[in-house]
Amino acid sequence: MDHHVTPVSTGSSGVDITALVLRLVLLLATAFLAGTGILRPLVGELPRKLWLTVGGLGALSAVLAAVSAATVEVNLAALIIHILLALAVPVLLRWPSAGRWASLALVVLVVLETSLDGSGIDFAIDTVYVAAAALWFGITLLSAWVPVDQWRATQFRVGPLSVTLGGLLTLAGVVQLVLSGVGFDRRLYESLFGIALLVVVALPAVVAVLSGILLSRNGFTHAYRYGVIGVAAGFVAWSALAAVPQPPPLPIPGVPLLADATVGGGSVPVLLSPQRPGRNLVHFPPSAGEGLSAGAEGGLISPAVARGGAEGTWADVDLPPGRSSLVIKRGDATTTVEVDAGTAPGPVIGDADAPECASAALGGLVAEKHDVLTSCPSDALSPEDSGSLVKLVEFLAGRKPSAITLVEDSSPRGVAAARLVRDTAARFGLPVQKDAGTDTALVVVSGWSDGYLAMTRAAESQRLKPTHQYGLYLAPWLLNGPIVNAVASSSMPLRFDPRDQLAVTYAVTVGNTFGGESPTLGGFRTWLGPQWQSVNGEVQIFAAAQVNAMPMYPGEPHGPGMEAARDYAGQWVPDGTIVPVSGLLR
Repeated sequence: MDHHVTPVSTGSSGVDITALVLRLVLLLATAFLAGTGILRPLVGELPRKLWLTVGGLGALSAVLAAVSAATVEVNLAALIIHILLALAVPVLLRWPSAGRWASLALVVLVVLETSLDGSGIDFAIDTVYVAAAALWFGITLLSAWVPVDQWRATQFRVGPLSVTLGGLLTLAGVVQLVLSGVGFDRRLYESLFGIALLVVVALPAVVAVLSGILLSRNGFTHAYRYGVIGVAAGFVAWSALAAVPQPPPLPIPGVPLLADATVGGGSVPVLLSPQRPGRNLVHFPPSAGEGLSAGAEGGLISPAVARGGAEGTWADVDLPPGRSSLVIKRGDATTTVEVDAGTAPGPVIGDADAPECASAALGGLVAEKHDVLTSCPSDALSPEDSGSLVKLVEFLAGRKPSAITLVEDSSPRGVAAARLVRDTAARFGLPVQKDAGTDTALVVVSGWSDGYLAMTRAAESQRLKPTHQYGLYLAPWLLNGPIVNAVASSSMPLRFDPRDQLAVTYAVTVGNTFGGESPTLGGFRTWLGPQWQSVNGEVQIFAAAQVNAMPMYPGEPHGPGMEAARDYAGQWVPDGTIVPVSGLLR
């Protein structure tokens, strides 16, 4: 029903501004019209000039409602109702009771049109603000042609009512300020949304206070006539809140930053981690495309490039302490994102492990957790992954390869995992070596970059001659699209099923939030938080493979119910599949 809401971006075009102005004039005229109709039964005979004024407001409201359909997408039913009510109220002034009901319906419609959120307390405060403003407008318009002392309701005291209405408007504005999420920080005066909130609260408060002072000192009962200017300005600001974009949350030092930047005419998701002084990593998802660069304002702008084992593109950025701007460029187009690195040093993140660390942080941000990044998955071998690797080696020992070809790295997790694999293999008399062999099983316990390199080399070796005939096995944290898709098929020990509801939900959520990004184990764990224990079950070997059953040429018709595209939402392996190939390894 909120059919007049017009999204206005920070760099809104002339069409956006025009649509917003039309909307604000429409709602203000409609509020004056509705308020007059509600109070009409209190007044006797109406002068001709008042008829003409109300008729002009009705025509203006109806015309602007129709014009708005050409500037924004509207709900046709709501549009028709609005036009009919706007034209009906001036006619129904001859029948005050009927006119009052039509005016109340028009107020409800204005509430729906100005509402930020059509439910709960937000809808309630919208109703209070719009109704109070409409009554103020109605009193002002009616009393301009018919003095209040000539109204039918002789006990109607406009002076105290103006103070009451001003107080209601102020109270509703304060509640909206508290609920807005902007808080009492610099966004309140540095953003258009925050300034609108200040106007919504301040002007009715000033009007209420001045009305109370004038009423108490000299019995001045016509303050509402002058106060209507402040109330109208507050109402316009209130109406604009639904169309003006809310400012993003302020960056928190040490908390990775997830933002949307508009550059080159398109919206680009941006992930910055760890948001500390010194070296930081900026990540763009695959959907952002090529040609992006990033850097601190006034510093070196580095191109975002692909990194082995990670999706999308990545740029190294050197941030100064404190608040600054992250510059993002594509060609000649440039935009900035506010950042705040603080002054405390960040965690030591190895270059090879930085993308995985950023992906784990992304899982928390997607879950709306704003935790300071203090460590990365590669800093330690988790008990769950430790147990999974032990089960994997025991599984391989039962298959009796000639040896395990082990790929490791120098990270704390990689060193601990390699030692664990060697110790477990030694218990079964299974040799562990660095070199590939015909009858070996490849086990990779390194980070993403070395894991991707190991998979690409294994794929090339297998293409040239029989190699690793007992399979290619990855540590759980290497369940990542670019790594598993580097080979036709690979396996890994997992404690959850990537096809289960929670896993698919996370995959869809991270993809929707960050430009189609694929899920990762580190991000899934961070996203789940303590709930990870509920999916942390027994170990099972899963195989990931690039599968395309019954491939078709582009444009070729397919049978009913057959999925032509493989890249559907919720997949853990892009353009592929992952299935269990063993029972539970107890």
